[in-house]
Amino acid sequence: MPGKNNKGWYILFTAPLLLIFVTVVIIPFLIGIYYSFFEWDGIAANPKVFVGFDNFIKLFGDTRFLASTWKTTLFTFLAVISVNVVGLAFALLVTSKLRIANMARTMVFMPYLIGGLILGYIWQFIFLDVFTLIGKVTGLDNVFFNWLIDIDYALYALVLVFTWQMAGYIMIIYIAGIQGIPNDVVEASKIDGASGWQRLRKITFPLLMPAFTISLFLTLSSAFKIYDVNLSLTGGGPANSTEMFAMNIYNEIFGYGNYGFGQAKAIVFFFVVAAITLTQVYITKKREVEM
Repeated sequence: MPGKNNKGWYILFTAPLLLIFVTVVIIPFLIGIYYSFFEWDGIAANPKVFVGFDNFIKLFGDTRFLASTWKTTLFTFLAVISVNVVGLAFALLVTSKLRIANMARTMVFMPYLIGGLILGYIWQFIFLDVFTLIGKVTGLDNVFFNWLIDIDYALYALVLVFTWQMAGYIMIIYIAGIQGIPNDVVEASKIDGASGWQRLRKITFPLLMPAFTISLFLTLSSAFKIYDVNLSLTGGGPANSTEMFAMNIYNEIFGYGNYGFGQAKAIVFFFVVAAITLTQVYITKKREVEM
């Protein structure tokens, strides 16, 4: 009887979630796959013309999409490194004997609570007014200027803002991992005369691999899927130099009315992100250490 009661409770609580997941994720995904085989402008009154795999073949000739692929890959590479380095550095700092550790955690985590659109507009002001003013005052106008209007710097501005947003969230994951390291292992290493760097390299980093797995997965997937900050900070400009995957797909569907072609891009985008993130999880999982 207790087993039957538990089963009933499981069904009661999981069924609504499964229903929402199927309705919001699975069904739209399947409809998107269906549309990717058609040429259609999104207007219900207009016919859908079946083109098979032509939309997928046409992707390789879309120079703008290929350019956004390269930009997204470069952005993701830079963002994953910067977010995890900064997040881990903050985690090590606030878990040390720092008097303002709690305040520091709060201040670093706060940017993550700000919506991506608002965040982009805030940093627009910083790059336009604050950076320009600093450049005039210090004379370093070759560094402090409006990065958003420079093709060579706009992508780095996006990386900077994304790092500022995500580092606090990743810091919390690393803090949980650091606090989960057994104290007796650390104390034993101190007794054996291990230096701080040796403890960090031989104990902390290996035992933090589960946190690395989660953090890398989150930053990889978030960087690949970035849209809101991309929209509000640069809008894909200047001259489409910061148009990422998600923005290119959105513009194709809702800007140009190419629903079938846009859905083909979205399907390819899904499988690329899934393949990369699953590979990352597989590799880092193999390096995890049993405690």
